[in-house]
Amino acid sequence: MDLARPDSPPFARVGRREVGYNTRQVDRFLTRARTSYDGEGPAADAITSGDVRSMAFDPARGGYEPQAVDAALDRLEDVLAQRERDYLIRTEGEHAWLRQIGRTAAVLRRRLHRPAGERFRRPSKQGTPSYSVEDVDRLCDDLLQYLENHVPMSVDVVRRAVFREARGADGYEEAQVDAFLDRVIELMAGID
Repeated sequence: MDLARPDSPPFARVGRREVGYNTRQVDRFLTRARTSYDGEGPAADAITSGDVRSMAFDPARGGYEPQAVDAALDRLEDVLAQRERDYLIRTEGEHAWLRQIGRTAAVLRRRLHRPAGERFRRPSKQGTPSYSVEDVDRLCDDLLQYLENHVPMSVDVVRRAVFREARGADGYEEAQVDAFLDRVIELMAGID
């Protein structure tokens, strides 16, 4: 695994006046990830694919180039998800993994089968930023095709999904959509 090397910066930096990711935070996380990946730390400190997926870094002038860091984190997440799947199969059997995947897929399908425009909550406060219902529903339709008709879809499509902004009840609540998409990514990473 090609994580941070102590002798050189792991990523290119943006220009001094541009905003990138805080280099100290990225370096600290990558050091912790390397220790966890190499199995050198206690199991309680092990970094999971979910930890990687939810990691966020503060913006900083002259920081690391965000797209490069995000791509490395995506690769790390995929490797860890594979490890977690393999560990579950090794310790509890393939049936345990299939049950876990089946339960998660069933929960996701129930939401995806809701009518367009009714798949997620609407923000209760007027003027609150929300996601375009049309954009989110389009991705949900694609996900349903992936789950039920085995239409190929990359997990990166979900990771990189961008929705137009809506306001208040004109859109879906961002936090609920984001939590749902995290579960989708978890499922897809565990399958692929």
